[in-house]
Amino acid sequence: MTLHNSSPKPLSCAEFQEQLPDLFAAGGNGYINDPDLLEHLRTCANCSALVRDLQYIADQAKQLLQPTHEPSDNVWKKIQEGLASDSSYAVERNEK
Repeated sequence: MTLHNSSPKPLSCAEFQEQLPDLFAAGGNGYINDPDLLEHLRTCANCSALVRDLQYIADQAKQLLQPTHEPSDNVWKKIQEGLASDSSYAVERNEK
């Protein structure tokens, strides 16, 4: 992402933070290659901490979406058996 800051004046925190949604949108990794944004991060402890926190949150959110393991075939078999027994029970109740 590149911000075109034509003035030599450094970015304010508000100007920097306006760019954050683009940095993290749609699975972005928060990688910053714009020299103005990088300079602001080097000189502003608050925005640096904010970016670190947002990166941590984004990383944790990605991990929540990744399955830790696939259930075994035995799990699916037991689910199917449970559903089958529930449906046969329902049929028996309806016949009475």
